[in-house]
Amino acid sequence: MADTGFPVEVVSVEERLYSGEATFVIAQTTEGELGILNHHEPLLGELIAGGFVVIEQTDGTRRVAAVQGGFLSVTGDAVTVLAESAEWARDIDADAARAELESAEEGSEEHDRALSRIRAVEQLTQEK
Repeated sequence: MADTGFPVEVVSVEERLYSGEATFVIAQTTEGELGILNHHEPLLGELIAGGFVVIEQTDGTRRVAAVQGGFLSVTGDAVTVLAESAEWARDIDADAARAELESAEEGSEEHDRALSRIRAVEQLTQEK
């Protein structure tokens, strides 16, 4: 049986990053990394500061966003990511993010942001 899609939205303070259909979503929360399929049990999770969100679209395209804090809402038939800030991994300069990580103090906002950006780029390049 083919995977059925469900609505996913990724919204940051600055903009709506994504609105579409997905077959699978991965998000890093304070309780651990969660994988969400269609008809997942409802939940509300807090996203980690240095995390990422992976969206497997219904057409097979893999999209990854670096996410800085916020919340994940799963209603059973839809997923919403409400991030403090988010950016697509494809738009990230990995070398600049690594340099930022090396110069930032561990635990600082800059460190978390750089870590998030590097993790997102790594997820984008992973095989399905």
